[in-house]
Amino acid sequence: MFAAAATGAALALVLTACGGNDDPEPGATGDGDGGDADCAAYEQYGDLSGKTVTVYTSIVSPEDQPHIDSYKPFEECTGATISYEGSKEFEAQLLVRLEAGSAPDIAYIPQPGLLQTIVQDYPDTIVPASEGTSANVDEFFSPSWKTYGSVDGTFYAAPLGANVKSFVWYSPKQFEANGYDIPETWDDLIALSDKIVADHGADGAKPWCAGIGSGDATGWPATDWLEDMVLRTAGGDVYDKWITNDVKFNDPQIATALEKVGEILRNPDYVNGGLGDVSSIAATTFQDGGLPILAEDGKDPLCYMHRQASFYAANWPAGTNVAEDGDVFAFYFPGLDAGTRPVLGGGEFVAAFSDRPEVAAFQAFLASPEWANAKAVSTPNGGWVSANSGLDPKNLVSPIDQLSATILGDTTQEFRFDASDLMPAAVGAGSFWTQMTAWIAEGKSDADVLDAIQASWP
Repeated sequence: MFAAAATGAALALVLTACGGNDDPEPGATGDGDGGDADCAAYEQYGDLSGKTVTVYTSIVSPEDQPHIDSYKPFEECTGATISYEGSKEFEAQLLVRLEAGSAPDIAYIPQPGLLQTIVQDYPDTIVPASEGTSANVDEFFSPSWKTYGSVDGTFYAAPLGANVKSFVWYSPKQFEANGYDIPETWDDLIALSDKIVADHGADGAKPWCAGIGSGDATGWPATDWLEDMVLRTAGGDVYDKWITNDVKFNDPQIATALEKVGEILRNPDYVNGGLGDVSSIAATTFQDGGLPILAEDGKDPLCYMHRQASFYAANWPAGTNVAEDGDVFAFYFPGLDAGTRPVLGGGEFVAAFSDRPEVAAFQAFLASPEWANAKAVSTPNGGWVSANSGLDPKNLVSPIDQLSATILGDTTQEFRFDASDLMPAAVGAGSFWTQMTAWIAEGKSDADVLDAIQASWP
């Protein structure tokens, strides 16, 4: 259980058990640096010389380059060319492209709800997953991941990356210097926030910093806060019914969770360290949201905590030491009591919009251990992990990634997939985002926000 990660000492034991990144062996699993790859595993894809596969995603700089680098073994061994395009407006623009008849060959879809919308509204554009893709998912992923990529019993989209979202980033050095302990319960977290206000508020520092800006997808980080809190205050059964609208957004159980989130995100004493007032959270990109934790030389940090997923490790500046005794690390986002530790997570899914052989081959490759290991090797700063059981933990360079891989592989954990990603796109990638943004930027009331989201349910 994740309880072992609640304290620094116990977390160190978990990380040791996960294994370090000594002596990674990408060899037969794909060399992410594009050097001489072992091509034996790629012979199944055939000779694809002169063929190009286009990829469209929401993954932009600085997280895009490791993806591009991870394709090099496939390109080298098959002769294919992979053309990558990332966009902050992906969710909206993908539908525009489908409507216009200019679909990409491959798209990385971060919301199963969006996949459902595509299948229902643009059924002639998307194709079922290739035979090789399906075989890889059956062999290397737990059955639930195939379910997330299926609509009405047809499997379309294979899991790609995965992440653990129930993390709070902090500076171990600053916590040690100030005598702060890792909180084990929600009350501990609030008490720590109050202590930071008392210790550093006069200097302009705040306990928390946050950013929910993400182009057309602005607001999604705020939905993660609410999802994590619903798991903690209402439990997994209510969470599951909330996803299907059997529990409404304006149900008192969801309102209670939003009120808890507001204790932090709408508290002017707590946020937004180094960035502005509460409303500045909406104008700050999620990539920049945690950066005030890093203190300049000889100065105190402007904030002390930032709730964000494991993949945030990729957004720290080059040279940042992400480790339990480093510049930054993360602790578990605590529940109401120390014994209840649900985990929120998410991931992307690979959908194909062409059944050309080279597209089918590339989709299958992305569901293979060869790609998972090539991607790990190609991500030297960490911030990426997969639920692919063929991923060698030795190829994960970050302790956070190693810990996340262990959590994702722990079937005893109460794990739930990101709720907004499973809801219909009109809600999960629409009103939920926009109303949570209005809650921050405009101070819209809890009740009005929840009523508006519920009214948008198709």
